[in-house]
Amino acid sequence: MLLSSRVKGIPDSITMKLNEKALQLTDEGKVIYNLSGGQLPIKPMPEFVEKIHHQLNFLKSYQYSPSSGFTGLRKKLIRHFYEVRNLPPEIFDEEWDCIVSNGSKHSLYNVLGALLDPGDEVILLAPYWVSYPEMVKFWGGIPIVVKSNVFDAFVPAIDDIRKAISPRTKAIIVNSPNNPSGVHYSESWMKDFALLMNEYPDLIAISDEVYSDISYFDPKPTYFYQQDHSLLSRTIMVHAISKTLAATGLRLGYVVAPTELIVAMSRIQGQTTSAPNSLIQRALMDFDLSLLESFLVPVKNHIRHNAAILREKFREANLGHCWYQSTSAFYFMIDFSRTPMFARFNEEEDNSDKIVDELLNNEGITVVPGSDFGIPNSARIALVIEEIPFQEALTKIVKYLNRS
Repeated sequence: MLLSSRVKGIPDSITMKLNEKALQLTDEGKVIYNLSGGQLPIKPMPEFVEKIHHQLNFLKSYQYSPSSGFTGLRKKLIRHFYEVRNLPPEIFDEEWDCIVSNGSKHSLYNVLGALLDPGDEVILLAPYWVSYPEMVKFWGGIPIVVKSNVFDAFVPAIDDIRKAISPRTKAIIVNSPNNPSGVHYSESWMKDFALLMNEYPDLIAISDEVYSDISYFDPKPTYFYQQDHSLLSRTIMVHAISKTLAATGLRLGYVVAPTELIVAMSRIQGQTTSAPNSLIQRALMDFDLSLLESFLVPVKNHIRHNAAILREKFREANLGHCWYQSTSAFYFMIDFSRTPMFARFNEEEDNSDKIVDELLNNEGITVVPGSDFGIPNSARIALVIEEIPFQEALTKIVKYLNRS
C-alpha cells in the first residue's frame, strides 16, 4: 500500500513506545524499573470517581456533546482559569472561549492546525516535549529550536529566543513547568518574556500549562500574561486533567483562548474526532475543582521526596556536578556527557539511544533518550514510582554512570 509522504515522516512517540516495551517486559516476568512514564501510579481522587459513577445513570453521558464540549463545562473551565491565575474576570468576555478536546496533545494538534500555514516557523524551547516538532511539521510548519543546558537548569535565555525570531515566526511554545526538565521558569524570566512579546506584536504564545498545579518548591509557577494582561489577546493556554487528576487514560484536555481561534479549532475537531468524551465531561462539570489542591499535597510530597533521593544518590556517587534542583512536574534530565561512563562513547555524536538501550538491556531500567527532547547525550527519568523501587533504580543508575 502506498502511504502518504506526510505519514511516512512521522516517528513513533518515544515515550509511548518505551512505556509499552516496559509493560511487555514486565508481563514476560522480567524485573523492570519503569522510569519512562509520565503518569502517577495512583487512582484519581475518590470524589471524582464518584462523579463518574453517578453520571453512568444518564443517557446524555453516552451521546455526542457539542464538538467543542458542553457549554457548562467550558464556562466552568474559563472561570477556574482566571481564578487560579488571579486574573480580572472582566477580561474574559464574549471575545474569549474554551474548547474541550481528547487530551492536551489533541488540543495542541488542533491549535497548530488552526494557526499554521506551510512555511510558518514555531519556536520551541529545548528541552521540549517530544511531540511539539512533529506536530509543527505535520501542519507544514518549521520548528526552530532554542537550546539550553544543565548549567542553567535547562532554562532558555531570553536573548537566545530573541535571536531565533524571524519575519516568518508565527508562534512560540512555552512549556512551564517543563516536560522533560522538571523545572518551571522564574517570575523574573516571565517578566522578561512579557517584554519580549511586546517587542513583536504579531507573535503568538502557546502556553502549555499541563503541569502548572504540580510544583513542589516555592515560589510557584507564574506566567507572562499575569505581568501584562494585554498579552492575553495573543496567548493560547493549554491544560488537561491528565496529570492533576491522575487520569491520563481518560483523555480530556482543554484550551482557553480568543474566540476566533476556538471557533477554528472546533471546525477541525468537528471534522476529525467529533467531540470529546461526554461521560468524563459531565463528571468534571459536576466536580469541585477546589478539591485538587488537597489531593495534590501527598503527590507533591512524594515527588519532592524522590527528588531528594536522587540528589543524595548523585552526591554519594560523586556525581553532584550532574545534578540540578528540579522544582515541578514529574521529571529530571540526566546529562550523560559529564559522567565517567561517557568516555566509552564518541562525544561528537548523540549517544542517547545507545545509552538508553544499555540501561534497559543490562540494568532493567527504562528512561527516555534526551535526543527526542532536543538535548543530546541525556535522558529523562520520571520521579513518580514508589520510593523503594525508585531507590533501587537510582542505585543501579549511578553505578552505571560511574562505570568507565
